[in-house]
Amino acid sequence: MALQQRCRSACYGARMPRTVQIRDLDDQVYEALARRGAEVGLSVPEYLRKEAERLAARPTVAEWLDRTRRRSDARTPRDTLEALDELRGNWPS
Repeated sequence: MALQQRCRSACYGARMPRTVQIRDLDDQVYEALARRGAEVGLSVPEYLRKEAERLAARPTVAEWLDRTRRRSDARTPRDTLEALDELRGNWPS
C-alpha cells in the first residue's frame, strides 16, 4: 500500500464526525426535546448537538470540587454575610 493511501486510511477515523444514537426515548421526552428545539429554531438533532456541546464544556462535579478546594480564600462565612448585607442595602422600615 502506498504511503499516501496508508495515511488516508489512518486519518479517516480522526476526521469523521462522531454519531451518537439514543434508543428507547419516551414519547414525552422526544416531544419535550422537539418543543425546546422549535423554541430556538432547531431540529431535535441540532438541539441535542448544542446541548451535548454545552454539557461537555461543563466541568464534572469532581473537577469543580477539585478547583474550589485549591482556592486559597481566608474569608469566613461572616465576611460573606456582611458583603451580602452591604449589597442588599438597608432593610425597609
